[in-house]
Amino acid sequence: MLLGVNYGNELVTCQLLLGNFFVTIEERLKEERVRLGLNQPDFAALAGRTKKTLIDYEKGSTSPDAKFLAAIAAAGADVQYILTGIRSSAALTPDEQALLAGYRALDARGKAGVFGMIGGLTQSPDSVGQQFNAPVGQVAQGDIVNKKLKLDQRGK
Repeated sequence: MLLGVNYGNELVTCQLLLGNFFVTIEERLKEERVRLGLNQPDFAALAGRTKKTLIDYEKGSTSPDAKFLAAIAAAGADVQYILTGIRSSAALTPDEQALLAGYRALDARGKAGVFGMIGGLTQSPDSVGQQFNAPVGQVAQGDIVNKKLKLDQRGK
């Protein structure tokens, strides 16, 4: 979405990003096909289309119709993402579904542990910090430093 703003005597054009709109529908269609691990002939066959038709969709020469989109959605493609650039929470891989089901079965303490683990695996050491607002015991906030930890550089 483009937004025009007057700044002094100049009209400044800004791009407002809502979802992944800088990537085209064609690119997102291909991205979903790759995410599902399918080649062009197999992906096209899900909806009874040919490889050439899918290539035309992915190049933007033609646009997929509702029947095609419904068929690939049934196979796990995130059609909301393809059309809007915003991921649907309904389009989860089997691994993601299993993780979500397991997470939902946890109590507050277990969920806090999962967030701590994810935070530890995905953040740089300089930016690790978590706060959990649930009755899970002690709450640690801010930088946590173990000053007694010493590494033996000699491999002993």
